[in-house]
Amino acid sequence: MQSFSRGFSRAVRAALVASVLAAGTLAAVPVAVAEGDHQRGPDPTEQSIEAPRGPFDVATLVVTRAEAEGFGGGTVYYPTDTSEGTFGAVAVAPGYSSSQAAVAWLGPRLASQGFVVLTIDTISTADAPPRRGDQLRAALAQLADTAVADRIDPARLAVMGHSMGGGGSLEAAKDDPALRAAIPLAPWSADKTFPEVTTPTLVIGAEEDVIAPVRRHAERFYDTLPADGDKAYLELRDANHSAPTVPDTTIARYSIAWLKRYVDDDERYARFLCPPPVPDEVISEYRSSTC
Repeated sequence: MQSFSRGFSRAVRAALVASVLAAGTLAAVPVAVAEGDHQRGPDPTEQSIEAPRGPFDVATLVVTRAEAEGFGGGTVYYPTDTSEGTFGAVAVAPGYSSSQAAVAWLGPRLASQGFVVLTIDTISTADAPPRRGDQLRAALAQLADTAVADRIDPARLAVMGHSMGGGGSLEAAKDDPALRAAIPLAPWSADKTFPEVTTPTLVIGAEEDVIAPVRRHAERFYDTLPADGDKAYLELRDANHSAPTVPDTTIARYSIAWLKRYVDDDERYARFLCPPPVPDEVISEYRSSTC
């Protein structure tokens, strides 16, 4: 793995993170911005969206804990080919007591479909969702100080997370309405209502989750999102709380479709979201405001 590049001084990085957390945007960061068509990769198929790897080759670089500003370090997964332009970026947080290893599978899976992905460690594994939300946003800010900064479109950012990290993704979207997408996975939060979130949000719950039961967490979060916003709720049949911590085709399929549709404005992926899937052996429930 390539080491994190110290392009700015520590003081400049700290100022950048602080300004992004205050303003909720990366618009002022001097990174190349894609214009016009954000479609990346060939036309999608059922096979390509479910494949373990997409059309882009992926490389990695490390943000060490010592180098990270406002979060606990992480790993950046990024497409090596820049011939199609810049990419949207996604920060992913783990849950309570977990490290980035718990969500690491999402890094290459999403990056190979045309995103720059940063899976993070939190400052403390006990950090509550609001702090995880701040750290997701800090991680997105620090991408502007990495060797891959020139391949990121700072206007196309998204957050994901598992468990308390999922609650953190909702907190990040609440604090930064400029985020293009949020995907909480088996989310847990002491705050049960998120009417402030206007970011297009896909909530993925697990039917047999006893740590964050869907009726008190995932379903309730979805129900309290604005009725006139873009939102969807997917429930994994017979799945438990740890389902998002291992490679899962259903999670990957709908996460990729959601990110492509809302981060990239790529209408080619709308057909994977609408019409909504009917319940089957892997999906126990699906609801959407967009279909």
